[in-house]
Amino acid sequence: MKPKVIIIIVVFLAAIVGVWFYFFRKKETRVVLQTETPQMGYISESVTATGNIQPVDTVSVGAQVSGIIKTLFTDFNAKVKKGQLLAQLDKSLFLASVDQYKAQVASAQSQFTYQQANYGRQELLYKTGAISRADYDNATYTLNNAKAQVENAKAQLASSEKNLSYTDIYSPMDGVVLTRSISVGQTVASSFNTPTLFTIAKDITKMQVQANVDEADIGNVQHGQRVTFTVDAFLDNVFQGSVEEIRLKPITSANVVTYTTIINAPNDDQKLKPGMTANVTIYTKEIDNALLISAKALRFDPDPSLAKKYNIIADSSTERKESRRRPSGADSTTRGRQLGKGGTTIARIKDSSRVQASEIAHVWVLADSTTLVQKKIRTGLNNDTQVQVLDGLSISDIVVTGVEQAAAGKSSPAAKSPFMPQRPGRRPGGGVR
Repeated sequence: MKPKVIIIIVVFLAAIVGVWFYFFRKKETRVVLQTETPQMGYISESVTATGNIQPVDTVSVGAQVSGIIKTLFTDFNAKVKKGQLLAQLDKSLFLASVDQYKAQVASAQSQFTYQQANYGRQELLYKTGAISRADYDNATYTLNNAKAQVENAKAQLASSEKNLSYTDIYSPMDGVVLTRSISVGQTVASSFNTPTLFTIAKDITKMQVQANVDEADIGNVQHGQRVTFTVDAFLDNVFQGSVEEIRLKPITSANVVTYTTIINAPNDDQKLKPGMTANVTIYTKEIDNALLISAKALRFDPDPSLAKKYNIIADSSTERKESRRRPSGADSTTRGRQLGKGGTTIARIKDSSRVQASEIAHVWVLADSTTLVQKKIRTGLNNDTQVQVLDGLSISDIVVTGVEQAAAGKSSPAAKSPFMPQRPGRRPGGGVR
């Protein structure tokens, strides 16, 4: 065979080997355990709701008499003092009414004076026998009637003077004018309902949030619990508050039952305005300096592929529990048992995705570079991101949270979803982080 042909064949074979190596060869992957050590920190359980910000105490100021607004002495956002004149109605008709009743009082008083003198004369004549008993009784009746007319006229005069005083509208307390519903020249009619002229907030440095808490969450809400909330106007600010009251009257809307929960909200800087929408977080349980691990550590279960690299030692109590649950005749390879390196049994944990408070769970700990050991722990609070460990772990343990597979020589870090919500937390010393 000619050397030229041999070279061509060698080059062709090399090309085939190169294509296979780069395109068709199954790349070797390596298994990397994701681990963490328990950390001391803050954990909480919370309830979320929405509500509206309102002043703690508001008063509606109305008019008790009808008339035309003649003068206004205040406006929106004005600070007023108790007893300050806010508005004044036209007084002309009320002054005329007062003058009319004054004249009636004077007339009745004059009639009463005349009847007193007449009664004196009639009494003297009756005692001397000059007139009959009937004439004397008639004089007595006329005198008493004149006296009653005087009292009636005085009462009508007092009523008209009181109505005259109602034409001046005063502030019932110190506060800030939130609304003004009238203008100069407007007619106020108070025949059936008292019209609202002004709404005054007592103190806008002390606000409250009226939050609507779902019936499924209201059982965990109690007086005095810490609350944080945000408003759309100040998204970077987290405001603090506390639960003041849970009103027993339910509110039903679209078959959803909620309960109004009153939350105190200090407003010293007066950033909060009445009517703002608040996004509320009520912390129903809080623990500082708790031993914490990731919630995904409870969901980790060794894959059979790990048996090639690690000795896997399961908790014996879990293995016995699994064997009691396993139906007779079930295949151990499909019912949660796999042989690990060295013939060790792997016991799988069922339904550990969400562990409630004070429950028993199991995690896998990396004892050394080649050994995985299953540990039984007792958990506390679980907020679906972190879990409090009450017993069974120490801060020196290396807890396995997951497995990632990467091509040899490369590492693919675990991706973090940009849509994962960031839970507001609290520093152990107080405040929000």
